[in-house]
Amino acid sequence: MPAITDYLRAIRREFRGEPTEHSYRGALKQLLEAVRSGVVAQNEPKHRRDCGAPDMNVRDGTGAEALTIGYLECKDIGVSLDAVEESDQLERYRDNLDNLVLTDYLQFRWYVEGDERARATLAHVSGDRIVADTAAEQQVRELLEAFVSRTPEPITSPRELAQRMAKITRMIRDIIVSAFERDEISDTTQGLYEAFTETLLPDLDEGEFADMFAQTLAYGLFAARVNHRGPEPFQRIGAAREIPKTNPFLRQLFDAITGVALDEEPFVGFVDDLTRLLAHADIGAILEDFGASTRQEDPIVHFYETFLAAYDPQMREMRGVYYTPEPVVSYIVRSVDWILKEHFDLPGGLADQSTVTYEVERPDGTREERSSPKVLILDPACGTGTFLYHVIEHIRQQFVRSNNAGMWPGFVAEQLLPRLFGFELLMAPYAVAHLKLGMQLAAQDMTEAQRERWAYDFQDDQRLGVYLTNTLEE
Repeated sequence: MPAITDYLRAIRREFRGEPTEHSYRGALKQLLEAVRSGVVAQNEPKHRRDCGAPDMNVRDGTGAEALTIGYLECKDIGVSLDAVEESDQLERYRDNLDNLVLTDYLQFRWYVEGDERARATLAHVSGDRIVADTAAEQQVRELLEAFVSRTPEPITSPRELAQRMAKITRMIRDIIVSAFERDEISDTTQGLYEAFTETLLPDLDEGEFADMFAQTLAYGLFAARVNHRGPEPFQRIGAAREIPKTNPFLRQLFDAITGVALDEEPFVGFVDDLTRLLAHADIGAILEDFGASTRQEDPIVHFYETFLAAYDPQMREMRGVYYTPEPVVSYIVRSVDWILKEHFDLPGGLADQSTVTYEVERPDGTREERSSPKVLILDPACGTGTFLYHVIEHIRQQFVRSNNAGMWPGFVAEQLLPRLFGFELLMAPYAVAHLKLGMQLAAQDMTEAQRERWAYDFQDDQRLGVYLTNTLEE
């Protein structure tokens, strides 16, 4: 094969000089692109590799929609690949990258879903010479052809989507952790970390931030993909437009992760992989199948349980991320509404607008009279907002039945938002709750004609009363 002959000639030329492992990248790129027409091999920038990203990736084209086919981890000629196989880095790659080649430019080891599929050695070093093994040339060609020809299986179920998303999300998390450890964190990510600690959790350490950030990024893109409308393909740049502005901090976060500032981050390649994965997934079919199989009406929210089971099953167990079935939630919400009407003399139930006055003692000993709504709604462990979602929907349906669309925006601003609260301990479900409730109030779950009548637009000084906090702390 002429491409392999040219490749060996280039490797020998570099080897006779003063090479580093990066000296051979150009020759390897040309070889990979010659093996199969249409693929593009990309060498990752050094700052991305140093923070734990693989050295190269191969895509099925050059456009924004080109899917990543696989990854390569490259070591210098003479480095023991047996030792590399035992490293934590390669174990992480094999756990999370379904199509991977480990190479020292002379030997190639191919892994599929973590298991070694094939290995072949093109040449070996003898003194100061590289000696080709012509009998193995066919094996190398077949290995590389199989590597660049392997395309991801079509996503046909929520579980498959969750597993694929989880693997990419873990890579993003680990790269951020590595960047912190090497003290090479970017100004953008450092700024987000400081914003997290100032706005949400003061005691948040860097590893916890990396985990929260990666989950929020992944699920935020998922929610944006579900909410995507129009004929244009789903892309990371501008995806924040798909996300309701229910919280100024989250809006700033999503603007950052879906904007051009992310392009210089060491993990941006995996964010783009996640975006392409979601763009190519048949979200409608997946959510329809998910809702049918779980008998739940809100698969966007309940998909998080499936995602977390794939991403970090220990956290799912520890934090108790299990969701109350939709019929049970609906029954509880309707029961509370009925009890308020029948036993507390509040004819509006959950939508009741009556107030109560009470006194509080000031620091100087004097007393002050204050007023509060009689009905305050708090979910102390709101997760992704399932109970709050049903409360809003129960109240909204009363307005729908009475054909009071014109009264709805004022009610939301003056009566609903001031007395609807949720506390959540985990960042990702907290973000999902904001996303889902924001989309609900924006009437994204209605037809376009209904949306014109029932959509509520958050003002710049408004936010949902969902807070990231530990309910059990004072």
